[in-house]
Amino acid sequence: MLSLLIFSPLLFGFIIAVMPSRLRTSFKYITLLATLLQLGLSIWIYLNFKTGAAFGGINHEAQFQFMQKLPWINLDLGTLGKMQVDYFVGIDGLSVTLLVMTSLVMVIAALASWEITSNLKGFFILFLILDMAVTGVFCSLDFFLFYIFYELMLLPLYFLIGMWGGARREYAAIKFFLYTLFGSVFMLLVMVGLYLSVTDPATGNHTFNMVQMMNPANYQHGSVFSVLSHQTIFGFSARSVGFVVLFIAFAIKVPVVPLHTWLPDAHVEAPTPVSIILAGILLKIGGYGIIRICLGIFPEVATMGAYWLGLLGVISILYGAMNALAQQDLKRMIAYSSVSHMGFVLLGIASQTTEGISGAVMQMVSHGFLSTMLFFLVGIIYNRVHDRSINNFKGLATIMPKYTLFVMIAFFASLGLPGFSAFIGEAFSLTGAFKSSSTNGLLPYWLSVCGSLGILLGAAYFLWTLQRMFFGEVNLKGGAVWQTALSDLNLREKLTLIPIAIMVLVLGLMPSLVFSKINDSVLALISYLQTK
Repeated sequence: MLSLLIFSPLLFGFIIAVMPSRLRTSFKYITLLATLLQLGLSIWIYLNFKTGAAFGGINHEAQFQFMQKLPWINLDLGTLGKMQVDYFVGIDGLSVTLLVMTSLVMVIAALASWEITSNLKGFFILFLILDMAVTGVFCSLDFFLFYIFYELMLLPLYFLIGMWGGARREYAAIKFFLYTLFGSVFMLLVMVGLYLSVTDPATGNHTFNMVQMMNPANYQHGSVFSVLSHQTIFGFSARSVGFVVLFIAFAIKVPVVPLHTWLPDAHVEAPTPVSIILAGILLKIGGYGIIRICLGIFPEVATMGAYWLGLLGVISILYGAMNALAQQDLKRMIAYSSVSHMGFVLLGIASQTTEGISGAVMQMVSHGFLSTMLFFLVGIIYNRVHDRSINNFKGLATIMPKYTLFVMIAFFASLGLPGFSAFIGEAFSLTGAFKSSSTNGLLPYWLSVCGSLGILLGAAYFLWTLQRMFFGEVNLKGGAVWQTALSDLNLREKLTLIPIAIMVLVLGLMPSLVFSKINDSVLALISYLQTK
């Protein structure tokens, strides 16, 4: 089922590739069908995912479900043994919730792609390759396979931004590519180091198996990343350097301040569907990588550096919020709000408590839906008048009441109003950070206090934007021409927005839809961290 989930978009992409260009209008329907099929498969996997059973710990394959393991690359290295890379996929509670979120976001992005009018074949082929790559990242349990999917995301995103973006699209695409590639190159070195350090107990050969990498018993004595090794690099232990390198690679994706500067440029220049994928999915891959790989493979280093991770999270929360407050471009404001909201994810992870990590996962799922909704709403108004400046609009509620309703839902949900999903994510992340002060002593109280200020700043920039753009007498920069162009939501836009609005409300009222699936995995992770 996971292989079908991962590679079904590639099959539809191949169908589009062999179709004649004169059938260009059918490409968007084929892409929508591909994403709907993927959504159906992910929901089936979610419903059949078992919880509450006596699974093994985080470093045992029994923790994962829907596994498929096939030999992929085999090399005989002579006296050095054999090199084997497996096609190894499987999911736990952390993966399954993010897979469902990813599938729904891709459906929304496919619907938003109907605004694309040039080179449709190229766009939708790249779109479906990207779909395959992001799904593969959440399913991979072999580090080599994970790295291939992780790198594969770069190419379609580079072209999607660089070819279909705004006026400065080449600059934004190159900046995004270089930032991400910088982290990925050094990730490759750490991956090779881990491979040379870990042996599979069943075969005695080196392995890229991430589950085996989480078990200290599988490390060769004296190897670069051995728990028992006393080797140092620039005065730091080898494992500390490995953790920092991997953390930087994933922090660029989150993004964590000061590695965030690619995000506003990429969002502003990217077309609406690409902005949706960037904010809704790509940022979550960073958070997922920190939990799965940084904490899973280097638990003792994560514990030692928890304070600095929490501090970076709080800096991201406050810095992103204050920058959002200063923006005049609506899309750039939402981009900086993403930096702020993802800071709660890092703060929750740093707490290393059940509440904190559960809140971090809920925040990732919630932000996936809310950022999708926000960027889709920005795309609607930009497509009508090709302007996003907050000060050029006033009184939109009078001429676009249905649009204003969805904007209010998205804004109030994003600022953490009780009853919506973001409130649950932020509350649990802060609770975990606060609890960490008295239980494991990793984070001081003041970090959670400062983090909570981000919620107040979030209310400030969202409510101020709402007041400036939507209320009062109608006053548009384009005058009567804009007023005519600014028609209210059409059927496609309503059908796109309604499911996301329902999801953020349902998750706010029934957070157990996420918590029940992730609970076993979070408890296994906390137990694993506490033994290191």
